[in-house]
Amino acid sequence: MELTAQSASRLLSFTPKLLNNPLETPRRLVLSTTTTTTLRNQKRSGPGPPRLKIVNARRESGGGGGAEVDTAVAVKEKPKSERFEVYRGSPTPFGATARDGGVNFAIFSANAVSATLCLISLSDLHDNKVAEQISLDPLTNKTGDVWHVFLKGDFKDMLYGYKFDGKFSPDKGLYYDSSRILLDPYAKAVISRGEFGALGADGNCWPQMACMVPSFDDEFDWEGDLPLKYPQRDLIIYEMHVRGFTRHESSRTEFPGTYLGVVEKLHHLKELGVNCIELMPCHEFNELEYFSYNSVLGDYKVNFWGYSTVNYFSPMTKYSSSGVRNCGRDAINEFKLLIREAHKQGIEVIMDVVFNHTAEGNENGPLLSFRGVDNSVYYMLAPKGEFYNYSGCGNTFNCNNPVVRQFIVDCLRYWVTEMHVDGFRFDLASIMTRGSSLWDAVNVYGNSIEGDLLTTGSPLSSPPLVDMISNDPILHGVKLIAEAWDTGGLYQVGTFPHWGIWSEWNGKYRDTVRQFIKGTDGFSGAFAKCLCGSPNLYREGGRKPWNSINFVCAHDGFTMADLVTYNSKHNSANGEDNNDGENHNNSWNCGQEGELASTSVKKLRKRQMRNFFLCLMVSQGVPMIYMGDEYGHTKGGNNNTYCHDNYINYFQWDKKENSTSDFFRFCCLMTKFRHECESLGLYDFPTAERLQWHGHTPGMPDWSETSRFVAFTLIDSVKGEIYVAFNASHLPVVITLPEHPGFRWEPLVDTSKPTPYDFLSIDLPGRDIAYDQYAHFLDANLYPMLSYSSIILILSPEESA
Repeated sequence: MELTAQSASRLLSFTPKLLNNPLETPRRLVLSTTTTTTLRNQKRSGPGPPRLKIVNARRESGGGGGAEVDTAVAVKEKPKSERFEVYRGSPTPFGATARDGGVNFAIFSANAVSATLCLISLSDLHDNKVAEQISLDPLTNKTGDVWHVFLKGDFKDMLYGYKFDGKFSPDKGLYYDSSRILLDPYAKAVISRGEFGALGADGNCWPQMACMVPSFDDEFDWEGDLPLKYPQRDLIIYEMHVRGFTRHESSRTEFPGTYLGVVEKLHHLKELGVNCIELMPCHEFNELEYFSYNSVLGDYKVNFWGYSTVNYFSPMTKYSSSGVRNCGRDAINEFKLLIREAHKQGIEVIMDVVFNHTAEGNENGPLLSFRGVDNSVYYMLAPKGEFYNYSGCGNTFNCNNPVVRQFIVDCLRYWVTEMHVDGFRFDLASIMTRGSSLWDAVNVYGNSIEGDLLTTGSPLSSPPLVDMISNDPILHGVKLIAEAWDTGGLYQVGTFPHWGIWSEWNGKYRDTVRQFIKGTDGFSGAFAKCLCGSPNLYREGGRKPWNSINFVCAHDGFTMADLVTYNSKHNSANGEDNNDGENHNNSWNCGQEGELASTSVKKLRKRQMRNFFLCLMVSQGVPMIYMGDEYGHTKGGNNNTYCHDNYINYFQWDKKENSTSDFFRFCCLMTKFRHECESLGLYDFPTAERLQWHGHTPGMPDWSETSRFVAFTLIDSVKGEIYVAFNASHLPVVITLPEHPGFRWEPLVDTSKPTPYDFLSIDLPGRDIAYDQYAHFLDANLYPMLSYSSIILILSPEESA
């Protein structure tokens, strides 16, 4: 028979010597047949494996009748290198791994016909020079669909990447280009420009990137760090942008805009009462992706938010003070230091991860990594190679493909085990529930599903990726939060596949609370459900209040200050003629548009901000605060600030520290109150034994269409009993309080009062005088509430009043 490269590859699997030592490169391949075997060097019309070469042929006499056997001895010359010793390598683990005195490289690519490992010195990266190219032999350096090689040598200041060759056929989903150096999807650090916003050579926004080669010396002193493992119901989450948190000059940090800058300001979060940070994307991304001159502000637009991942295993090097120094190792250690120091302060860290799309965009986007490695595997494609765009960003990650879902699980495990993060918030998580390209139930589940007519992108009731994450022995114990929608119209708030452990950004909570607090009719009943942890969304599926992540504001949309200052978005600074961003904000400017307003309007706005924050803190579920809302940060009415690396997105410490910023005090006291109350972070939904609803009179709630008043009492093992009321009407009201003989209601919070009397803390000077002002009402078991205000009262024994 004629021996082809493919048949030779299959025969290799039966060579005992290779199985015994996966790192050894074989020098000889002995093939025996009962017929004459011919090895021919054939002319090839395209890329492919190097040719086999005859080195010896001999005729042997075999037994069993004396049949003659021709034996051909073929030598395959192993990949060569002038600097490194080259061995076969191992197909696992994926990525570059320091082991056995060298480095093993392994990467998946099912459709490439050749692969080349490129080694690049750090000093040559900006000149696009390659120090060494090692062509991998598909016979000895490939197992299944994994290319691999093991090298020994001096890797100091050395980076790496890959070149793959194969068909360039977009209509078949193939984008191979042997001239492009690609990033390893499993790289642990990506090196390019070292400074945020700095252009590459000749103004290049996409200069060559390369991957860090690991070293045996890569160590970090965790100082005994262990996960805090807070029950999720006890969390108060703070959504933060690493660069934006300390980049403003008023932060006065040594390393503004970096991981180290955040470390310097952890005391602020501790003071605020936050015990969990949710970091906006810190995976490696290219902030110059949208780089263009913005004539409105006279600066340049960048990708500030970072929702456009280049590499998922790598921390954003330009968020470190060291940049690309030490080939990115110092950046990794700075991220680890942030986690370690946050844990010391009693603060968990959750990462916002973007597995719904990548920075490679649609067919017109760059070849950076996944597309050039194996586009048809990593992206969700239509039959003629078009990119599905459920992300709204040009492509959709093929999450439920077996290779891709294993990649995602490997990535999440790495951040938990190696980087010590405490959980993840999944951006546009509904994409992770969509069927992959070439969906096949037999391939995924081992058997067909009755009535299975699913096509690419169809929602799956039991998506394999979510199943894998939920039942993974490492990941099922960390915080898992889904943004349960995508831009393709799939909205799963309350219905996201959860396995009992997933939480959701509760967008319905946000919308309902905004509507009720601003005084919209018809929302009193829905608002009450929000206060109870949204049982209408989560009880039926077997989940609990803590599966609801409650928020009023987030990075995407108005800040809390802008929510009460603007009726309409004001996004002209984005340079898109105010056409971008959400049009339906459920906001209310309190009577005048913009920051220039009358004194009465400004007072009402402060009252409304207190109402929103109080609502967050007394609702069952997990409250989330957006960075800057605690002092009233404004973005000037811009609800889509993705492109601004300036004061619009920067936390302004001078305003927070300004004595006129009374809102910060209120927020600190409210978070402290929540932590103190056993009843405001319940494991299960409150029942009538603990919670009673009231109207203007006790036990008479008004759920009518025109009702704008909601009140309740809550039994608390620490405080005894608390009374909470919201008057979202434009009219004041005097309410009757529930009677408890021998006890008296004491005022604690009234958002209509000026600071510091909005919260009567125990250390407040003149606290007794403030009490006396309520005495004649409380003696009659009454309390006056101004329009658009909320209150908290505490039940105390009569003798202590």
